[in-house]
Amino acid sequence: MAVLFGVVACLALAGGVGVIASRRPVHSVLALLLVLGSLAVDYLLLDAQFIAVLQLIIYGGAIVVLFVFVIMLLHARSGEEARAHAVLPPAAAIPVCAAFGLILLAVLTGAAIAPAAVGPAFGTVQEVGRALFSRFLLPFEAASIVLLIGMIGAVVLGKRLPPSPPDAGRPVEGPGEGRSKRRVELR
Repeated sequence: MAVLFGVVACLALAGGVGVIASRRPVHSVLALLLVLGSLAVDYLLLDAQFIAVLQLIIYGGAIVVLFVFVIMLLHARSGEEARAHAVLPPAAAIPVCAAFGLILLAVLTGAAIAPAAVGPAFGTVQEVGRALFSRFLLPFEAASIVLLIGMIGAVVLGKRLPPSPPDAGRPVEGPGEGRSKRRVELR
């Protein structure tokens, strides 16, 4: 179980780095999906099956689809310019990978800390519902309002402006200015 947790933790970290380092928005969303899937596996390792399913359905499904729609709505670039250099210089890649490997080795071979004892109702539908609608009601509603504001903002930003009239760039003339110029032109 510790080995599976180590693999899933590495995948979650790699996905997190992918979210930050990717220059293409769609690749960032796919890396986020990797992180959310890894967290769902972590919940399964904690015997919280209901929370794992919620993680996949709500975050891995709905929120990621919402992000993709926002990207499409904002007309994000689909192409990518050729990068002149990599995100991580090749000289730094070896020490970073070695340090990451040493940390992973220390975690996997270190003394196992006993997990905290949880009740038999941990992660069940009843327990999640009780916690969500009692202790965490205000943060739950605040998160829904933040998501609603984000969707409205995406629609407003993505809304096409009406075409401007052809003479929109000219300064506005005061009263009588346009007529005097016309009189001069007619004479």
